[in-house]
Amino acid sequence: MSKVPTILIIEDDPDFCRVLTTFLETEPYRVVTAASGEEGLRKVRQENPDLIILDVMMEKIITGFEVAHRLKSKDPRSEYAAYAQVPILVLTALHEKTFFRFEPDEEYLPVEEFMEKPVKREEFLRRVERLLRQRTTAAA
Repeated sequence: MSKVPTILIIEDDPDFCRVLTTFLETEPYRVVTAASGEEGLRKVRQENPDLIILDVMMEKIITGFEVAHRLKSKDPRSEYAAYAQVPILVLTALHEKTFFRFEPDEEYLPVEEFMEKPVKREEFLRRVERLLRQRTTAAA
């Protein structure tokens, strides 16, 4: 019997977090949530998720970027080194609220996927499944 994937949602908007949780729980996923960047980093260590869904604008406008950089640090002494291979899907309204434009970039935004809010359920689940499948394939 295969393990049910654990997905960690790091999102400070409780309503949006509930929507994402509802989307994910229609599939065979275990969902864990965190309402801030720091809580999310603690939960990464506690839960060892298979995928992280990450908001950008939380405590600060760049909290999500800071979390991504800490998790994807190339420093083998990083306290998060064991989690560097966990894929991150960034969901944000940053493009709607600022003039900044971002997409995954190894140096500036070290994540696997980037999606704009609001999200469409089917596209969101398709990306989640693809990231989980890629992680499983890479681990094999």
